[in-house]
Amino acid sequence: MATAMRHAEVGWEGALTTGRGELVLASGACGPLPISWPARVEDPDGQTSPEELLAAAQAACFAMAFTAILGREGQHPERLDVGATISLNPADEGGFRVTDSAITVTGHVGGLDQETFTALAEEARDGCPVSAAFHGNVSITVKATLIPR
Repeated sequence: MATAMRHAEVGWEGALTTGRGELVLASGACGPLPISWPARVEDPDGQTSPEELLAAAQAACFAMAFTAILGREGQHPERLDVGATISLNPADEGGFRVTDSAITVTGHVGGLDQETFTALAEEARDGCPVSAAFHGNVSITVKATLIPR
């Protein structure tokens, strides 16, 4: 049995390029969230997209994984600021596909040097469950910057 299962739903009306939808998270944490094709590939205009939601999942998962790894090393971050950018590109075979996830992390962590911070960030990139879901399909990079105390 799964440790955790989460659910979301979308109602969609109209054609792909002119229609629109509404995303509802079962948790009720936010939403409902409007979605549309133009918001996905042009200006978001206050709407979200699957790629933005993937970026949110990647950033949150990485932050948790990195915090766990730092804790294992006896280092508890004062603060981590994590961003993730997901790229949607045309696929060679037609259509589109998610090709890249670029993670950035800036950290305030005492007792580490930049080299160790970067190595642990790369370990977090590889150990994050969202990264594991992307493995073999999406290129994942991490840029780690340690802010000295």
